[in-house]
Amino acid sequence: MRLSILLSALALLAAPAAFAETGIVRTQGPNADSPIAAAVTVPAGAETVYLSGALASVIDPNAPKGSVQAYGDTQAQVLSVLGKLKATLEGLGYGMGDVVQAHVFLAGDPNKGGDIDFAGLQAAWTQYFGTAAQPNKPARSTVKVAALVLPGALVEIEVTAAKVKH
Repeated sequence: MRLSILLSALALLAAPAAFAETGIVRTQGPNADSPIAAAVTVPAGAETVYLSGALASVIDPNAPKGSVQAYGDTQAQVLSVLGKLKATLEGLGYGMGDVVQAHVFLAGDPNKGGDIDFAGLQAAWTQYFGTAAQPNKPARSTVKVAALVLPGALVEIEVTAAKVKH
């Protein structure tokens, strides 16, 4: 009991030092393996950028236009979208580690009986967030939508990124 209290106290004391460099505090939820933060606190004066929702690019130009096959399954579409968002952020002087919030919209996959492929989302998401190379995790909401504006699209993601100017 005393050891767990001591370890908890040490973790709390060490936490501010880990975030002092950026000023942005990411609070992990009870599941340390989760690829999302329970909360992200951005200090006053931080510079923020809000990206509009992005959709996947065609990966199979020979597939019927507007089909899921043209854009790929959920995992492929998430990878495509995150790649686009990464490029946009980098063009603005940000990186994926600066993402503090994400909204993910998933349409049901007709190849899965109309269910969303949450596992596919997570498999792609964990290639960009919570990795050894990029450990930062954003807060995230994920919702199922009836459909997206682009026929064949299963995924739309919008993000907010922030960084403290030095």
